[in-house]
Amino acid sequence: MRTNIIKITNNLLSLSRPIKTFIAISIDFSCCVFSVWFSYYLRLGDLIPLSERGLEALAYSLIISFPIFIIFGLYKNIFRYSGLDSLFNVSKALSLYGVIYGTRLSVLGISGIPRTIGFIQPLLLLLFIISWRVLARFLLRKLNNKHYAKKHFIKAFIYGSGEAGRQLVKAIQDSQEISILGFLDDDENKKGCLIDGKRIYSPDDLGDLISKKDISLILLAIPSIPRRKRNEIIKNLLKYKIAVRTIPHITDLASGKNLITQIVDLEIDELLGRVPVEPFQSLMKKNIFMKTILVTGAGGSIGSELCRQIIKQKPKKLLLVEISEYALYSIHSKLEEFKDKDIEIIPLIGSVQDSQRMESILSIFKPATIYHAAAYKHVPIVEENLIEGLKNNLLGTYDLAKLAIKNNVLNFVFISTDKAVRPTNIMGATKRMAELSLQAFHEKNITQSEIENKTKFSIVRFGNVLDSSGSVIPKFRDQIKNGGPITLTHIDITRYFMTITEAAQLVIQAGAMGKGGDVFILDMGNPIKIYDLALKMIELSGLSLKSPTNAKGDIEIKITGLRPGEKLYEELLLSNNPSKTKHPKIFRSNEPSILLSELEKEINLLKKLIERNNIEAILNKLKSIVIDYSPSSKIVDHTFKKIS
Repeated sequence: MRTNIIKITNNLLSLSRPIKTFIAISIDFSCCVFSVWFSYYLRLGDLIPLSERGLEALAYSLIISFPIFIIFGLYKNIFRYSGLDSLFNVSKALSLYGVIYGTRLSVLGISGIPRTIGFIQPLLLLLFIISWRVLARFLLRKLNNKHYAKKHFIKAFIYGSGEAGRQLVKAIQDSQEISILGFLDDDENKKGCLIDGKRIYSPDDLGDLISKKDISLILLAIPSIPRRKRNEIIKNLLKYKIAVRTIPHITDLASGKNLITQIVDLEIDELLGRVPVEPFQSLMKKNIFMKTILVTGAGGSIGSELCRQIIKQKPKKLLLVEISEYALYSIHSKLEEFKDKDIEIIPLIGSVQDSQRMESILSIFKPATIYHAAAYKHVPIVEENLIEGLKNNLLGTYDLAKLAIKNNVLNFVFISTDKAVRPTNIMGATKRMAELSLQAFHEKNITQSEIENKTKFSIVRFGNVLDSSGSVIPKFRDQIKNGGPITLTHIDITRYFMTITEAAQLVIQAGAMGKGGDVFILDMGNPIKIYDLALKMIELSGLSLKSPTNAKGDIEIKITGLRPGEKLYEELLLSNNPSKTKHPKIFRSNEPSILLSELEKEINLLKKLIERNNIEAILNKLKSIVIDYSPSSKIVDHTFKKIS
């Protein structure tokens, strides 16, 4: 029986629009005939054929009704997508019909036609026309082949019964994948109320609802609540091991960036429960507003976000320096879409290792502030390409700093890393040496009173940036979508995390507070155990961990072993006495430094060793300069040849 209905429904859906309209008109015609006949039955109490006067009543019904139906657009609706608004429109059309029909038959009267027909027939017609439309909507939506082609609907509840929740349930009511069973809301006054026939429950009822209604998804429709409250809700949902997704934040909705109908994964900081601190606008603008700004590595993860934040502060010019043509094209195109017409954005292909190119850029454009984000940062990759990491991360920074002093750059902000603290890898060691270079240049500056425009060097050190290239979050997300396993290097590995936006804003603010030679430490919050993060992502996807104790689980976490140069734990401080700044998330660290004269000798020696490709000697030299550098693995550079 069900199969036959499905076939009939599918055949109806495949009909052309004119044929569907003709069918609708024919059914309404039949409703007119039957309602007149049945009204006579109700009036006279007997089933009799329509008399001549009955046919006259029918004629009036047809003449009055169809022009009204056409005017009100009753045949323009697509029945399977029609809702309460459509039924309300039908009611208005039939109300007008009833007034006209009742006036003619009941008020004015027609000889031989009972006056009560003018009242009874419009009511019956309203009932019949609305009934068949509701039935058609049900059949076409619930019994078509697409509906039953799915093995099952995703049964979901919407968290939030405000305007966003109401819009969301309307937006997905015709979904072939999701079935909304009800709402969750913290407001006790709403408990038990209905929205479009769907009941509102308390979040405390969720456990029972999951077991009784087989719910597998929660959709967060609370775009305007404070982040702290939102994080509390997500934390509470975690204990139910149910998939959680959300609609965009209220600011994205207001800007037109996102639509209410877009259902997206939770934001990264929501997974971590971080509550970002709003930036200090005075610090954001200080070194940028109406100035020429240069960003190296402008197409990278940090560099591109720095550019987006800088644009908001209305610089005069923004110089994008990037070695990758595609990365440069990508960030330049995106910035051009959102910049003010008075801001000039200049894309410049170039490497910080090319001193001649950088000299040309600095001398021509005279930037007031440089944000130096260009770096080779992926630990295992740099570990296997030692010399290139050294040339880019150390020598590139060293040469650029000298050029900044020569060209009277006022502010030089260097993006460093927590891996520079007691480094166990080449990436961290080269970054620490770059820090020492900038500290040495600062010490020289303050001893040379003849220098009128002293370049202020600031170092900003922070941990892992979420959703950057190589970040574990997108990697884990892709692995979960592919059915696993999630690969993890060590079960106990921990990392500090921060969102790209928050990191870029704090870098700009830290640079604005720089006095010269500063090492700024960003408050990263508590370190996160990567295993716990992976487990949280599995649970928020509505899946379970596959383990020896749960063989029927969905996603396995596979331990692969630490990679070359990789630490179990990261640190942010060499010393334990950071001082506060005016910003609650930024601290100033007192770090040991060396004289520029000594550093220059060591760098000149490193350059000679690089020319000879003497990797073993380079490593030994790095150990002698960066006192706390302790390599965790043997030399893995593929071009290494031991020189006797």
